[in-house]
Amino acid sequence: MSLKDNQHPAVLSIGRIYCDLIFTGLAALPEPGREVFADNLKMAAGGGAYITAAHLAHTGRTTALVARLGLDALSAGLAPELEAAGIDLQFLERSADAGPQVTVASVIGNDRAFLSRRAGTALPATLDAALTWPQAGHLHIAEYATLHEIPDLVRRAKAHGLTVSLDPSWDETLIYDPALLTACAGIDIFLPNKEEALAITGFEDPQDALDKLAETFPVVVLKGGAEGAWLRSHEHNLHAKAENVPVIDTTGAGDAFNAGFINAWLSGADAQTALNAGIQSGSLAVQAAGGTAFLQKQEISPAD
Repeated sequence: MSLKDNQHPAVLSIGRIYCDLIFTGLAALPEPGREVFADNLKMAAGGGAYITAAHLAHTGRTTALVARLGLDALSAGLAPELEAAGIDLQFLERSADAGPQVTVASVIGNDRAFLSRRAGTALPATLDAALTWPQAGHLHIAEYATLHEIPDLVRRAKAHGLTVSLDPSWDETLIYDPALLTACAGIDIFLPNKEEALAITGFEDPQDALDKLAETFPVVVLKGGAEGAWLRSHEHNLHAKAENVPVIDTTGAGDAFNAGFINAWLSGADAQTALNAGIQSGSLAVQAAGGTAFLQKQEISPAD
């Protein structure tokens, strides 16, 4: 692995930005021909690239979002949230074909289900400028779908001296792709959740999945929700317990975890400390509806 000579390298977070419509307080998921009602609804900016970037910015790490945003009303409605998150938006491309990208998240207890629509290409016109940004030292790819659309992305990042992480993110059309691991060659940190790791490897035991993934990636971090998280590398086989916090919405918790882990890893922390930092960051996200809502609550004092 290599980093540029930066003392405190910035992170580029690449992926699609979604308008999340988050329904909470559901007794059950809807079935064909039936209607259910939620107690609450919130609209928030979503997508792993944005949520990870916002949590990285919250740690004090300079982070730029490398993404596309539509010109439609829903996309425009997200702009104030993006601008308030402390993220560098110089590589955010605005384009009519980039929206609306919507995810409907239905939250029941600690579980959730998603219905999403993609729009346009994942490739931002700003990518070359981002990769050559002098401050950048790391690229985080928020979903395998983005790498699938930009297959030379890792090679291009490495050519500019960046380290690279990837959260595969569940995509029914891609998660079982037998070429997925080959396409991920060069990734330094692989960050699946348990279901993704099992689907990718074909194993039923998470430990077997970790063993398999560790053959491809120098560092594998498997997120298990309430079970905590595991890290596997050539030197380490570690586990960190989940924190006991009130859970409102688990949407974006894995992306928040990624931010905590990546920030600690880039800061030179040991593996256990980085794993614990991921747990702490993920624990923040679940305490409000929306992957970055708890950060926004912290920034508002009672006097406001």
